[in-house]
Amino acid sequence: MKSGALTSVKLPADWSVETILPIEFQGRELTLEAHAYQGETDAEQIVVLVHREPNAANGSPPIPVVRVHSGCVTGDIFHSLRCDCYQQLQAALKVITEVPLGVIVYVPYHEGRGIGLFKKIQAYALQDRGLDTVEANIEVGAPIDSRDYSLAARVLHDLGMAEIKLLSNNPAKEQALKSHGIRVVERLPLVIKPNKFNKRYLETKRSRMAHKL
Repeated sequence: MKSGALTSVKLPADWSVETILPIEFQGRELTLEAHAYQGETDAEQIVVLVHREPNAANGSPPIPVVRVHSGCVTGDIFHSLRCDCYQQLQAALKVITEVPLGVIVYVPYHEGRGIGLFKKIQAYALQDRGLDTVEANIEVGAPIDSRDYSLAARVLHDLGMAEIKLLSNNPAKEQALKSHGIRVVERLPLVIKPNKFNKRYLETKRSRMAHKL
């Protein structure tokens, strides 16, 4: 385990809190564990939703199925068709609530692959003029992908989930988590059917960012 990078970060003693969160999902009422974590700055906050089957603790503990989901205001809240974020989040919720131990690590400050909401909308406007998502980020002076997974990895370690099955199409996410000591025993795809608004976006992720779509 590569733990050296994790021990160098100073976090407050009360960096985590947990409660029970009842949710409605696809006509069902579900009860999940909710864990909130505070990073080094006020902006670095993570919420983790955990689904455990009552008998999951019996015998050998199951390997958790984990979705590390980047927050997307336009997609997750308003169901934008320009990306696949909402569909991926819903698909991930379905998967994690059907396995013995399922987890969503929700990272709100990853908006727009880490560039923030304002620059993401700037990039959208440039895409309206013909640029793809990579070209648009470069044009607004932003990295193609500036997401950092160190806090997400630290959270997984804190929850005793250093070995996971990762719900992701993104090999870079898998490698980033591995670099912080998370053992990814399997990467499970979350492939969403494209629509006329996000077809080019998904193709760009496949061809220019190596997403397995």
